[in-house]
Amino acid sequence: MLRTERYGAFFVMAYIQGESRSQTSLFPVSLEELIPADHLVRVIDLYVSKLDLIQLGFDKARPKGTGRPSYDPADQLKLYLYGYFQRIRSSRRLEAECQRNIEVMWLINRLKPDFKTIADFRKDNKPAFVATCRAFVRFCRTAGLIAGELVAIDGSKFQAVASARRHLNLKQLKRQEEKLDTMPRKTAINALRANG
Repeated sequence: MLRTERYGAFFVMAYIQGESRSQTSLFPVSLEELIPADHLVRVIDLYVSKLDLIQLGFDKARPKGTGRPSYDPADQLKLYLYGYFQRIRSSRRLEAECQRNIEVMWLINRLKPDFKTIADFRKDNKPAFVATCRAFVRFCRTAGLIAGELVAIDGSKFQAVASARRHLNLKQLKRQEEKLDTMPRKTAINALRANG
């Protein structure tokens, strides 16, 4: 809509105006229409829908028959992955995104978990996150996105943080990977905590 103003005998176009906040619409816009077909949230949604959350070890993956229903772990995992991709680590910031970000509203169907629920989900499902990361690497290998010969991730952006005892060469990485593959899940998590 263009706003026109009159200056003397002339009409002058001033600025492009949006719709009035109080204007009702015959065709309300749905969230589905606002998210492009190739958007990241659609990829996250599709990926999480293919995961077996019970096998990965997520807490509350099977709903209980009594008591107040909990949030679906799939929705919470989607929110966590979205936060990871958007570099939002704080559970309070993720709570705020649930209330104002259209992408997040679409992703978790307008759910609004509080920050404590988000933080507890992270805290209670650490082993399941490790399993999810492994499943993602396996998915990337089968899809041909990575060769899968060697994957090493360093979270630091500068070399000064990496100490000599935490730096691993190829031989040490293979040895550690073999140890992790032969250990039970809980023992592997404890070993990772002790090493890093």
